[in-house]
Formats: sequence, C-alpha cells, structure tokens
Amino acid sequence: MSAAVDHPMIGPHTVEEWLALDPPGDGSRHELIFGYFHVTPAPAGEHQHLAYRLARLVDDALRAAGRSDLFVVPAVNVRISTAWRTGLIPDVVVLTRKPVGVSFAAEELALAVEVWSPGNTRDERETKLAGYAGAGVPFVWTIDQPNDLNALPTLTAYQLKDGQYSAENTVRTAGPATVTAAPVPVVLDLAELDA
Repeated sequence: MSAAVDHPMIGPHTVEEWLALDPPGDGSRHELIFGYFHVTPAPAGEHQHLAYRLARLVDDALRAAGRSDLFVVPAVNVRISTAWRTGLIPDVVVLTRKPVGVSFAAEELALAVEVWSPGNTRDERETKLAGYAGAGVPFVWTIDQPNDLNALPTLTAYQLKDGQYSAENTVRTAGPATVTAAPVPVVLDLAELDA
C-alpha cells in the first residue's frame, strides 16, 4: 500500500469509486478531494453561461491558430491523482487528445478552467489549484464571479513554472484583453463574456 493511502488526512474513497458513482439526477457535481466526496450544487445559469461563452472563445482561438490537435470540452471528469485520491470536474478543459470516454488523466489537459462561485471556499480553491499543479497541468484559469450580478467577473490565468502556478494575466475590466497563459493566446472581453 502506498504512503499516500496510509496518510491520516487521506479519506477512504478511491478514484475508481468516484468514477463508478451514478451521475446525480439533480445536476450537482460529485468530486473527490483527498479521498473524500465533495458535492456541489448544480451550477447556476449565469455560471453555465459564462463557462459556455468562455469555451467558445477558447475553441475559436485554437481553430484560428490551426491547433486541430487540441479539443475544448465542458465539465468532464479529470483523474488528478490515484495515490492522493483526487478527481475533479473543471468547468472547461482543453484536451491534448480526442475527447472519447467519460474521464481523462490530468496529463491529457493543456488547460483547466474553474469558474468560482461566491460560495467556493478558499480551502477548496487552493486544494484544486494544488491538485492541478501536482498533476502538471500547464495552464489553469480561474474566474471569480462577483456577488453583484451587475459587476464583471475577474479572470486570472496561471502558468505552471517549477511546479507552482504563477499568475501571468489578470483581467478585471471591460474591453479586449489578450490572455497569454494558454495553449494559444486568447483575446476576450469580460463584458461580452458575461453578457
């Protein structure tokens, strides 16, 4: 048995058990973090809309750059680590292989996007970023949704450097902005993204 499994902070559930769960009928998401199941409510409409718009922008940028080897997919199971018993469902991913199957290894991700709702805790955010970093995902974007629906979200784009994420781009205001911490540069406007 591995040291990770024997670690007192690691829960009893495995990635295989997580993958074997029946999909929830209410749209909620089941994730596995350090061997413990975490259930989050179904994403709100504004969350889903923002993730969809972002996925389209990233896909358009990949196609314009001629990157037919990368695939944009929303809300898929990602096996972060078997030893650390972690599996997540990012809001959007860019895969380095054709999206066939129901789960993907973290090594197959070029980009993971997490849309944070106001209810996401700091611990949850830090744990997910640490999981992506430990798995070697080269780029991660986080989008903070404000409590005020009339305010713009904030996008922070990270690049993995020496095993840790470094914020390369932060977009807080309306108007065109180029995000370079990505497989290809992506031009976006928060006002249009959130429209």
